[in-house]
Amino acid sequence: MRVLVTGDHGYIGSVLAPALAAAGHDVVGFDTRLFDGCDFGADEQPAAGRVGDVRDVAARDLAGIEAIVHLAALSNDPLGDLDRALTERINCDATLRFARAAREAGVRRFVFASSCSMYGASGTDDALDELAPLRPLTPYAESKVRAEEGLFELEDEGFVPVSMRNATAFGVSARLRLDIVLNNLAAWAHTTGRIRLLSDGIAWRPLVHIRDIARAALALIEADEERVRGEAFNVGTDARNYRVRELAEIVSAVSGCEIEVAEGSSADDRSYRVDFSKLARTFPDLELEWDAERGARELFDAYRRVGLTLEEFEGNRYIRIRRLMSLLADGRLDGDLRWRRASSDS
Repeated sequence: MRVLVTGDHGYIGSVLAPALAAAGHDVVGFDTRLFDGCDFGADEQPAAGRVGDVRDVAARDLAGIEAIVHLAALSNDPLGDLDRALTERINCDATLRFARAAREAGVRRFVFASSCSMYGASGTDDALDELAPLRPLTPYAESKVRAEEGLFELEDEGFVPVSMRNATAFGVSARLRLDIVLNNLAAWAHTTGRIRLLSDGIAWRPLVHIRDIARAALALIEADEERVRGEAFNVGTDARNYRVRELAEIVSAVSGCEIEVAEGSSADDRSYRVDFSKLARTFPDLELEWDAERGARELFDAYRRVGLTLEEFEGNRYIRIRRLMSLLADGRLDGDLRWRRASSDS
């Protein structure tokens, strides 16, 4: 199958695209290359692909594409908070224009990377399934809710949208991110000898490794259409719902570092425990392999191998909002996060 992966040079895409290719698919990448020059040194490097912005895609650009995995977005809460209106335009409006172009071009399968963050403040320790109320607390989560709703309205006989509500990602990638919880806690431990909690740690966070996200995306691409048509799937496993404090304790056990709570820390309103049984029922042979302890060990091994320093950790290479703010300050991006000059200069 000829599969277009948007965001193939990003944190998840640089793992997911090679995984789809290894499974025998003809993979085409499409990325704005905002994070060129932010390589971490993982074994797998993103392959060459098309350079472009999903806001500009027309149906003619998608000729011959049979399926799309749409990862490209402003990808977390700090980025979403940068500009609420811009987040809506990129994560929702552009996604829906892109999906309409895909439908017009005859693309049959559209797999949308959404997020469990759309559950927001659940107000309960009960696990939330795909029918639970959506209570997004941030512009990022709100944009994902509206994009998913709009995508399902586009479903017809020839166009099959499906949504991956991914748990919080973790793991090593050629385009590593250190602004997500487990990667961040492990980086604090590696670079400072301490594990720093910025909240009281009682909030729930479901986690899923990026390689397991890739496995789930492959299953959703290859499944019979009627199994996934217009469906949302929480992507993760029930056993990998953690409180943030538990994650800190896992990192402490792996590293031997002590936990400290940052001055002025408070409760995190974003707390949700998630039910992943629908994915397991629909794909009984799909094995999501990674837990937080294994992931922490992988991260520490990679940080040691590459020699990650505190200066790098606190810089703009691995923190997405800092990278974009740097590009804006240098005049390389305009206010709409479009390149003022070719991204190949990155």
